[in-house]
Amino acid sequence: MNPLDPVEFRRNGHMVIDFLADYYQNIQNYPVKSQAKPGFLLESLPDCAPLHPESIETIINDVQRDIIPGITHWQSPNFFAYFASSGSTASFLGEMLINGFNVVGFNWESSPAATELEMIVMEWLLKLLQLPNFDEFIKFFSFSNGGGGVLHGTTCEAFICTLHAARESILDHIGRENARKLAVYCSDQTHFSFQKSAKIVGINPKNIRQVSTSRSSNFKLSPRLLDEMIKKDIESGLVPVYLCVTVGTTSMAMVDPVGPLSDVSSAYNMWVHVDAAYAGTACICPEFRHFLNGVEGASSFSFNAHKWMLTNQSCCCLWVKDKSALTKSLSTNSEYLKNQATESGQVVDYKDWQIVLSRRFQALKLWMVLRSYGANGLREVIRKHVNLAKDFQMLVSADKRFEIIVPRYFSMVCFRVSPEVIGQCYDTEHEANEFNQKLLQSVNATGCVYMTHSIVGGVYFIRFVVGATLTEDRHVIMAWKLICDQATSMLCTPTPKCI
Repeated sequence: MNPLDPVEFRRNGHMVIDFLADYYQNIQNYPVKSQAKPGFLLESLPDCAPLHPESIETIINDVQRDIIPGITHWQSPNFFAYFASSGSTASFLGEMLINGFNVVGFNWESSPAATELEMIVMEWLLKLLQLPNFDEFIKFFSFSNGGGGVLHGTTCEAFICTLHAARESILDHIGRENARKLAVYCSDQTHFSFQKSAKIVGINPKNIRQVSTSRSSNFKLSPRLLDEMIKKDIESGLVPVYLCVTVGTTSMAMVDPVGPLSDVSSAYNMWVHVDAAYAGTACICPEFRHFLNGVEGASSFSFNAHKWMLTNQSCCCLWVKDKSALTKSLSTNSEYLKNQATESGQVVDYKDWQIVLSRRFQALKLWMVLRSYGANGLREVIRKHVNLAKDFQMLVSADKRFEIIVPRYFSMVCFRVSPEVIGQCYDTEHEANEFNQKLLQSVNATGCVYMTHSIVGGVYFIRFVVGATLTEDRHVIMAWKLICDQATSMLCTPTPKCI
């Protein structure tokens, strides 16, 4: 048996491509959210691996029979949950090349093209994020000025690496005996993975400081409140070291004021990280670029290309203003990795920019996406999704039974059936929350669409996120009709004629 026989590889590869092409052609016919029950696969598959080889035909048939029912179809045009995990033909083909070459590009010498293409792609993206008035952003985060970019798998990795760099830098100055005094800051809308990452790098959980936000300010992190909290913490003996600013929060896609928050933090010599995991992609469009105003004052910045840039999982783009601050805290110099190129100081060794040693040739798929669709093609996709979200928002606003919770900035609409309408049947805010929860459950139970929720300020609401590559206006209209029908049934009230 030759596991890489070219003839078999070609035949089997064609079969898998045909299977996936059929899958995408029929994807909207599947229930969007898997209807599987816990343990379904444990009951259907054997309890040990086969002793003898099985044909690819048999395996693919089992994928259709056993695996497909347990998949929640993130690429479905009716997927409006979480944040989308967009994909594309170019990215898929890039993944094929990545897997085909199967290089391990931990340093330049291990595969020069993997390192240098990543550097090129990260510089391309920097320039895509610019308008003529924002040359400072390129200057500060570019390899040409002591900064640079790296591809991680997830935002959590970016958090851990930058938190570690900030922690090591401050401890070098104040002494490692003061590690328990370090404090990091975020808002109560910051993604939970930030707190997890802070714990991983050794920050005292009591010193992970959350600044409260409110509906009156659209749940944005207040520079004034941040400054007040930092001052009090310093008085009590803490050492402020790191601030996470969010552009596109998870629950509501709200935007923290990047510039003013960076100004506050600079007075205390803190590391400022801008997390734009979802919304960062939109900022390649000039009309959204202002959401990053002030980012040149940050120490690092990241967004996930796998959310909205047609790039398959996983692909988090991270830039740092001072690459030495990152590499000093993460570098390794084992004898068996020493080589002339590294010793020359003329190359980048990405093993020193991340947690693990091994790394995939991630830049290849992102390079293919950028070349296959170009800046204008990617902007067209973003604008299409934003316009579909606008259309959905208009439908919600036209139905007086519903209310919009917060302004829509990108392609996510946060809404609920209003308490006033529910009050005809229910008396308390708690029961209003329960009603909207049941509404979401009933809509998702149909299998026709999939949405998720959040609770902010005690209010339960439904998140409708447009971002799947295949979504068209007809899918948005269908989703709204389904929501209306379910609400009408539950409220026992007629749907307004304007809908």
